[in-house]
Amino acid sequence: MNVKLKLPAVSIAAPSTTTQRILPTHGRLSLGGRIATLLGVTIPIAGLVTALILMWGGGFHWADLGLLLGFYILTVIGVGVGFHRLLVHRSFETYLPVKVVLTAFGSMAVQGSMIHWVGLHRWHHQHSDDPDDVHSPHHQGSGILGFIRGFWHSHIGWAFRADPPNLDKYVADLRSSPTLRIASSLFPVWALLGLLIPAVLGGVLAGSWLGAWTGLLWGGLVRILLVHHVTWSINSVCHIWGSRPFHSEDESRNNVIFGILAMGEGWHNTHHAFPTSARHGLRWWEIDLSYWLIRSLALSKLAWNLKLPSPQAQDRARRV
Repeated sequence: MNVKLKLPAVSIAAPSTTTQRILPTHGRLSLGGRIATLLGVTIPIAGLVTALILMWGGGFHWADLGLLLGFYILTVIGVGVGFHRLLVHRSFETYLPVKVVLTAFGSMAVQGSMIHWVGLHRWHHQHSDDPDDVHSPHHQGSGILGFIRGFWHSHIGWAFRADPPNLDKYVADLRSSPTLRIASSLFPVWALLGLLIPAVLGGVLAGSWLGAWTGLLWGGLVRILLVHHVTWSINSVCHIWGSRPFHSEDESRNNVIFGILAMGEGWHNTHHAFPTSARHGLRWWEIDLSYWLIRSLALSKLAWNLKLPSPQAQDRARRV
């Protein structure tokens, strides 16, 4: 069964202004799931603390910065281009091996398996900023406490709650592919490789075990921490602060900081107005490195059927 999200290319309804606290219909995550999530959140923080201590003592090399930036770019591409634009929204098409490579890179971000990530994000678009949205910052009460609860919930608190019901129906198209099912199920392997590869490279480049250790810290744990919080900020920050150049049925915002840090994903209002668009930064100054990569794939004949909103569609959706 091919699941199609019932999301219009252009939405003109006003966003919800509900402030009453309404908990999602799904309950708390299991104890084991909460422990695993807590470890996934806190271990990278411990890695940052350890890296800074070693850095103070001279345990930092230019190779560590290169590993941090290199694996940051690879994993943000995996999440933004692979998980999000390609597999959630089918904003372009590519060959199966490219899908597998992007799945591997996205899994190294340690945000769960690809199929689970896609299912939750499709659910988010179906319910964006309504009470059933898995990670809306709204609907958690009024006043400063409601704002704090909402921000925490949208940034990471949602990950400690159980999945919404019938999530599998949102990913039936991906489950129909044996190759993508296997690639998604290998999430623990990809995540481990995302730690081991920078450690090995760090050791080789520095010629020491200390180099392997700092490579693991900077290219692995610190990089995971940065990618986590940049990605989670699309759920939290980009539904609170920023501009709304287009009509959408939610509170999504374009935020220039995360437009840059998340390689184009921060042009979030544009994305919610045109969810199937391969390009999120539609104006010349809206840097969208993810789209530049997709265009490069297309020029190399590795991608095709790129979906873009027409100028007429953009004019109809633009807020006056």
